[in-house]
Amino acid sequence: MGYGIKLEVWGDYALITRPEMKVERVSYDVITPSVARGIIDAIYWKPAITWHIDKIHVYNPIEFTNIRRNEVSSKISANTVDSVMNGGTKPLYINTNADRQQRASMVLKNVRYIIEAHFELTGKAGETDAIEKHYNIALRRMRNGQCYHNPCFGCREFPANFRLIEDDLPKSSLTGEKDLGYMLYDMDFTNPEDIKPMFFRAIMRNGIIDLSGCEVFR
Repeated sequence: MGYGIKLEVWGDYALITRPEMKVERVSYDVITPSVARGIIDAIYWKPAITWHIDKIHVYNPIEFTNIRRNEVSSKISANTVDSVMNGGTKPLYINTNADRQQRASMVLKNVRYIIEAHFELTGKAGETDAIEKHYNIALRRMRNGQCYHNPCFGCREFPANFRLIEDDLPKSSLTGEKDLGYMLYDMDFTNPEDIKPMFFRAIMRNGIIDLSGCEVFR
């Protein structure tokens, strides 16, 4: 295991969309490991390292609320971009007034978590990529509230506040065991031409989802 960090994250809302919901967005009960990793990547990401999520501590009761959000119903296709790059005259923009549509979303509210994670060096690490160097940079950025882009809880409009935890972890008020069902673990990018989702059975015990050694299904 590489060098580890403990990061507290919190916000007003979170939308971690379940992939089985095709029309209206419905959030998972808690953040997924991939969202937790995305939050840390937003603070400090380098090709030379990869972050692994060890535990997710849930501190606030799981509460949902329903909101309506404006979305667009189309996207610019890769063929359109290629055509414009080769001299084509197709419009390279989305008319949000024409494509706007309202959708209901079942989102989490008043969320607070502590993410335990560690990183390891990847095959892209060079001779100067010492573990201690990356660890100290990551700690400094987390202490100072610095990030490459604002971390979020699933959607950009739901920003995540964060701070580094350097003392003992507070105890969660949640007790007992709760089976949250199958959740998205992460995406398998081993084959860029065939990216596949990975899932795991999420069991929360006394407010803690322990990911160390969990079984991953593809």
